[in-house]
Amino acid sequence: MIRKICIFTGSRADYGHLRWIMQEVQDDNQLILHNLVSGAHLLSRLGETWREIDNDGFTIDTRVELDLENNSNLGTAISVGHGISSFSKSLKKISPDMLVLLGDRYETFAVAVSGMLLQIPIAHIHGGETTEGVIDEAIRHSITKMAHIHFVAASEYRSRIMQLGEAPNRIYDYGAPGLDGLHRLRSVTKGELTSFLGIELKNKIFLVTYHPSTLDSVASEKNLVELLKTLNLYPKATIILTKANSDFGGDKINSYLEKFVKIDPKSRVLSNSLGLERYYSLMKLANVVIGNSSSGIIEAPVIGTPTVNIGTRQKGRARSPSIIDCPGSGHDIECAINTALSLTFQKKAARRISPYGRGDTSKKIVKTLKSISLNKILIKSFNNITF
Repeated sequence: MIRKICIFTGSRADYGHLRWIMQEVQDDNQLILHNLVSGAHLLSRLGETWREIDNDGFTIDTRVELDLENNSNLGTAISVGHGISSFSKSLKKISPDMLVLLGDRYETFAVAVSGMLLQIPIAHIHGGETTEGVIDEAIRHSITKMAHIHFVAASEYRSRIMQLGEAPNRIYDYGAPGLDGLHRLRSVTKGELTSFLGIELKNKIFLVTYHPSTLDSVASEKNLVELLKTLNLYPKATIILTKANSDFGGDKINSYLEKFVKIDPKSRVLSNSLGLERYYSLMKLANVVIGNSSSGIIEAPVIGTPTVNIGTRQKGRARSPSIIDCPGSGHDIECAINTALSLTFQKKAARRISPYGRGDTSKKIVKTLKSISLNKILIKSFNNITF
C-alpha cells in the first residue's frame, strides 16, 4: 500500500537535515512526498530560504505563513497558538499516513500538537538531545512524548528517550541525517565562493554562526559582544558570518553583526543564508568554525574542521574531540581560537571522530518509514525503568 509522508520544515537549519530524507521519499514509487513549509523559510529578511527547497527539485505542496516579525516571548507564544490552528487545518486537508518532524523549533512543536490531536502517526528525528541554554530543550522532549517513532542521532540519546518512557522497539539509532549531504552535495569552488560573497578568501578563514540563547538572553548578548571584540584581534583573517535565526534576540544579534562587518567590509561578510552547498564548502575551507550553532557540533567534526563553541546553547549534546567549549569571556574565546588554529589541534580535528555516524542515515530512516506497521501505532504504553 502506498503511503503519503508529510515532511515539515520551518527553517534552513532543519532543512539541512531533512533534505536527503525528502529525496529518498520522493524517489520511492511506493511513497508519496508532501512538503509542508513554514516559519523562517518564508521570511524575506532571512533570505526566503524556501527558494532552496524549490531549487533542489522539491514541490512545496503547502505553505503556512506565521507572523514571526515579533520575536519577543509573547510574540513567539502567539505564533505557536496561530500555528496550531493553521497547521491543523492544513494537516486535515493533507491527510498524511505519517508526519515527519525534526528537532526542537517552536514551529515544529505547533505542528506536533496538531498532528497528535488529529491522530496522525508522528516520526521524530533528533530527539533525546539536550541543549540546556535554550527553550528548545523542553520543546524537544515534549515532541518526543507526542511522537510514535524516534530516530536518534547517537546511542546516548536512545537511552534518554527510553528514560522518557518510550518503547525501545520504537527507537532507531541511525545517526544524524544532515551528515548525508557531506557526501552527496557538490563542493563549491573557492572561486565560486569568492564571487558569491564578494570578498577574497585568504589567510585564516573563520566561519561564524551565533544564535540567541533563549533562556539567558543577557548572557547571550554579553558573549556576542566579547566574541566580536575578540575577532577584532585577527585583522588578517577572512570572517564569514551567517545571520541568527528568528528566535527572540535574533534581530539584535544581526544588528551587532552588521555593525561588525561595516568596520572592514573587505575581509568580513554577513550572509542571510549561504545555502547547504556553500555552507558545507566554506566549512571545509575554514580553519575554524566559531559560535554556538549545532552545525559546529554535528557537521564540522565529520568535515574535519575544529569548532570553538561558546556559551551554554549546545550544552548537553554529545561531543567530538575537535570541539573546544568555552565560556563567553574574551580571554577564553581568544585562547580557544588560538588552540583551534594550532597545528596539533588541526591534526586532531582531521581524524574526524564523531558520535553522530558517517552520513548513511536517510536511506535507513525512509526504509523504516516505509516498512513499519501502522496498526495500533497510536497506542503507546509507558516504558517503566527500574532504578
